[in-house]
Order: sequence, then C-alpha cells, then structure tokens
Amino acid sequence: MQVQDLVGIVPWTFIAQIANLFIQVLLIKRFLFKPVNEILKKRKEMADAEIQEAVKAKNEAHAMKAEYELNMQEAKNKANEILMTEQKTAAIQSEEMLKEASAQASAIKAKAEKDIAQEKRKAVNEIRSEIGDMAVEIAGKVIEREICEEDHEKLINDFISNVGDAS
Repeated sequence: MQVQDLVGIVPWTFIAQIANLFIQVLLIKRFLFKPVNEILKKRKEMADAEIQEAVKAKNEAHAMKAEYELNMQEAKNKANEILMTEQKTAAIQSEEMLKEASAQASAIKAKAEKDIAQEKRKAVNEIRSEIGDMAVEIAGKVIEREICEEDHEKLINDFISNVGDAS
C-alpha cells in the first residue's frame, strides 16, 4: 500500500461516505431530533401553561385580597354604623328615662302639694271649728258675767293659747 492510497480520495468511497452521512443525518433528524424537539415543545407548553396558571392564581389572589379588604372595610363601616345607632338609641333611652323620672318626680311633688293643701284645709277647718267652739264658749262666759278689762285680756290670752295648742 502506498501513502497515496491512504491519503488519496477514492470517488466511490467518497460518494458512499457522503450518502452514508446523509442517511445518518436523515435518520438522526427523524428518529432523534424530531422526538426531542417534540418533548422540548411539550415541556415549553407545560411551562407556559404553569406560568399562565400561576399568573391566573396570582390575579385571583389579588382579586380575593381586594374583595377581602372591601369586605373588611364594609364590616368596619357596618360596625361603626351599629355603634353609632346604639349610641343614639342609648342617648334617646336615657333622655326618655330622665323625662320619665322628671315626670314621676313632678307627679310625686304635685301629689305631695295636693296632700299638703288638703291637710292645710283640714287643719284650717278644724281650727275654725275650734275657734267657733271657743267663740261660743267665750260668749257664754261673757254673758255669765260682766267683763272687766283684765278679764277681757285674760280671755283673749286664753283664746290665743287654745288656738296655739290646737294648731
């Protein structure tokens, strides 16, 4: 064998090697690259889907957070409204209780004044009756004897002391 044979190019071998290379490229492309590309494409689609789901979940979480904050604000507003209503109701009830107590006090005072006036009338009537009795008694004593100045003064003093005892 000669060196030229080793370094030289044999046309049929060269064509066979080129044909072999094209066949290998076609086989590798068909049986290796195509499935690998499909697997990579599926993985990319899955990753995109997961990213979209994550974005969707994030958006839903933001929406839920906004709804929660809105509900919390509404609850605070409602609680404040209930508190204000209850304070107003308590104020109204306290005013009503004060009015009722004032009315009861006025009624008790009016009854007491009425009772006092009635007792006063009764006392005045009793005093009048006693004065009438005393006047009749004094008149009887005056008729029995002639009254001198001293007796007259004594009768007046007795009358005044009897009136004082009666009241």
